[in-house]
Amino acid sequence: MTKLHTLSQLAEYLGAQLQGDGDKSIRNIATLAQAKDDQIAFLANSKYRGQLEDTTAGAVILSEKDADYFAGNKLIIADPYVAYAKLAQKLDSTPSAASGVHRTAVISDTATLGENVSVGANAVIEDGAVIGDDVEIGPGCFIGKHAKIGAKTKLWANVTIYHEVQIGEQCLFQSGAVIGSDGFGYANEKGEWVKIPQVGTVIIGDRVEVGASTSIDRGALEDTIIHSNVILDNQIQIAHNVEVGYGTAIAGCTVLAGSVKIGKYCQIGGMTAINGHNEICDGVVITGMSMVTKGITEPGIYSSGLPHQTNKEWRKSIAHLRNLSDFKSRLKALEVLTAKLKETDVE
Repeated sequence: MTKLHTLSQLAEYLGAQLQGDGDKSIRNIATLAQAKDDQIAFLANSKYRGQLEDTTAGAVILSEKDADYFAGNKLIIADPYVAYAKLAQKLDSTPSAASGVHRTAVISDTATLGENVSVGANAVIEDGAVIGDDVEIGPGCFIGKHAKIGAKTKLWANVTIYHEVQIGEQCLFQSGAVIGSDGFGYANEKGEWVKIPQVGTVIIGDRVEVGASTSIDRGALEDTIIHSNVILDNQIQIAHNVEVGYGTAIAGCTVLAGSVKIGKYCQIGGMTAINGHNEICDGVVITGMSMVTKGITEPGIYSSGLPHQTNKEWRKSIAHLRNLSDFKSRLKALEVLTAKLKETDVE
């Protein structure tokens, strides 16, 4: 059963200013358009201010500049979106990935489990693995030899953690994530591929979130490193020896090739590709579908993906693009002709 909270309790938790009935009971969070009387909504963007007139929410989280536009119960705070995120954590009803140790789990006698560890059905924990306190390991997970998982980390079903991978505390891994698989390392001998064993590992800091079906390859000789407070979306490929700096966010379907180094507090849009051995400095924003072929040394916003257009416009653009070299030659000829005409006028 969902636990109820009073507005006074929620205001204290968020450090927000309460205006209205502090005894009002709140069950959970909803949007302004859908919220009921026992739910709380939030307004993070003033362009949706008009929805305040029609909402039936029991209370609304909003900023001081929007407070006068709502006559009902309200929590006033500087950043309503951050407040929403924190409140969503408090009211979260997501179930555990596992509860207790299932009878079908296979756990090595030489593995070390901390207190209150939960392991789901058919999970495997191999020799020498060290699992911290309050870790949740979902059904079908695999934890390789001598891997380490820090306290309060949560693995949903079918996550694979290879041998010797090190994971910090309070991390979250969505289903299908693969951490520590071999990097794409081969030498070519007269047309035949010779595999290079990947003997590094993956080191992940604290409070890192990894999306569903995301792969992080182990290092070839050195380690692949994901620093603390990094968030990775679904279906991302991170190759061997990559380093991702503190506080960076990467959206889905992005590919980081081998030995890429990403700085702190970067934001990388979906379907971006970054060529190997490039370094991105701190504070860079790369918009979606960008192709990064060289390093970035100055903070700022970078783009290379083309916005959509109608098919008719696109076909015209492509036709012009195909003739670009011809246009260049004709332009150069015109420049030469213009220079000659100027010389004639001078004479």
